[in-house]
Amino acid sequence: MNTQRDNSSMVRRSLLGALPLVAALGGCRPDTPSVTLPGPRAAGDGSPVHSAVEPAAAHQPGVDRPAQPQTHAVVSVYDLPLEAGPARVAARLGEAVLELTGKPGKALGVEAGGLTVTVGLGPRPVGSAGQGLSGGLELPAFAREERTARTWGGDLLVQVCASDPAVVALADTRLAGILTAEGATGRWSQTGFRPPGGGPVRNLLGFPDGIENPRTRPELDREVWLDGPGPFADGTIVVVRRLRVDVTGFLAQSVVRQEEAIGRRKADGAPLSGGEALGRLDLSAKTPRGRYLVPAMAHARRANPNATGSGRMLRRGYSYRNGPDDQGLLFVSFQRRLRTFIATQRRLDDGDDLMRFVTATASGAFFVPPAFTPERPLGGGLLGERG
Repeated sequence: MNTQRDNSSMVRRSLLGALPLVAALGGCRPDTPSVTLPGPRAAGDGSPVHSAVEPAAAHQPGVDRPAQPQTHAVVSVYDLPLEAGPARVAARLGEAVLELTGKPGKALGVEAGGLTVTVGLGPRPVGSAGQGLSGGLELPAFAREERTARTWGGDLLVQVCASDPAVVALADTRLAGILTAEGATGRWSQTGFRPPGGGPVRNLLGFPDGIENPRTRPELDREVWLDGPGPFADGTIVVVRRLRVDVTGFLAQSVVRQEEAIGRRKADGAPLSGGEALGRLDLSAKTPRGRYLVPAMAHARRANPNATGSGRMLRRGYSYRNGPDDQGLLFVSFQRRLRTFIATQRRLDDGDDLMRFVTATASGAFFVPPAFTPERPLGGGLLGERG
């Protein structure tokens, strides 16, 4: 397993090396036509770009803003020096994030339209603050996990996203240096990429992903954002998992069998239950002989919130590729209750035709505090005064 560490040259090489694969995602197989979806506006050279993400009064960017996730990301997980006071480290990190996203040209030396940095706090700093979060942040063990001390859990999550991989590398390197100077230690780091385009995009298996997401403001308020208690208001809970996928093994199956494992058509993402491209599933649809059109063990059925009885997650995942034997999905989901993810994953563990190709190699849950400003430090209401 190639676990990326917090090394700027390694991060940069991985980001730049991913570019050729991004262009090829829509054609993972010659018999798979692409889904035509609107994309972000193009720069002068034709490459997709995102405009600057405006600050919001309540929520950190990188969760539901921008609406279409940027094409490149890096997720880094750290341990904090709790004995020295996590409030000080969080406040210093928040200052650096505001500088990067507010004046990227000055901070990085390059323009960085669409740059977002999202910060999450793990179980230890949240717990040590003496504040209660309903359901906590501890993830139980699940099936098909390769656990190591460095890739499970963690105190701090930093997610950097942008449309330019060089900007992602520069920003992540700068933040890593600041955190190291403050006594934080890196656990693991992983770069990710996704094709440009609007709405769901194809993953490494060639299927459109991200269809069953909350999208309207009422849905996001109901499923993603917390309304309390106290300092948790306007925050959310993020689950991050690096999922190694046996892409070769999955693609060795017939397209029909792949579609049965997913529950959707590969060509356009239409549900096997019928309907238009990228439409929502009809879990009750059956053949005249009474057989479900979406198979009982299809991933789209097993993970569907109507089947799990849980809430809906906002998934903003990225593909990753460290090499032919280590590639898959950098799974990132935001939800207001950790049990939403836990209930979904347990149902997948109970039976899912896709999961036999998937192994988790890193995992953690974090509380994403509300938006911060120079006057309102990152995590200030939760972690107290900076030391």
